[in-house]
Amino acid sequence: MEIKTQITINATPDKVWAVLTDFENYTNWNPFIKSITGKPIVGSQIAVSIVPPQGKSMTFSPTVLVFERNREFRWIGRLLFKGVFDGEHKFELIDNGNGITLFNHSETFKGILVGLFKKQLETNTRKGFELMNESLKKIVESSNR
Repeated sequence: MEIKTQITINATPDKVWAVLTDFENYTNWNPFIKSITGKPIVGSQIAVSIVPPQGKSMTFSPTVLVFERNREFRWIGRLLFKGVFDGEHKFELIDNGNGITLFNHSETFKGILVGLFKKQLETNTRKGFELMNESLKKIVESSNR
């Protein structure tokens, strides 16, 4: 199962990246991901706290898969062990070359428990992604002027 969202941000990828990777300020603007702690180094674990709309807050410790400046930040989180409930979360910045960035925000879910949470993922989690995207656009564009 996959959730895919995207939004066009009127700013260059480096400006979007600067806000996206300023984890200390997430509480000031991000309605979905409340905090990310740890060093985003490929192979390392970080701590991510989320609050889905109409959901309970959760903190998990995914492993960083990709951290490529101005392009992509991706991690994989697992419940218990591989194959139970795995989520590969991805932020991707596409440079349109004209001062505009396409921000792709997605997650692919796999595992035996995914079916049990499908409706919640398709509603609450998707809405959380969309709210984060809109807030990211707003803060980047307002600081871009």
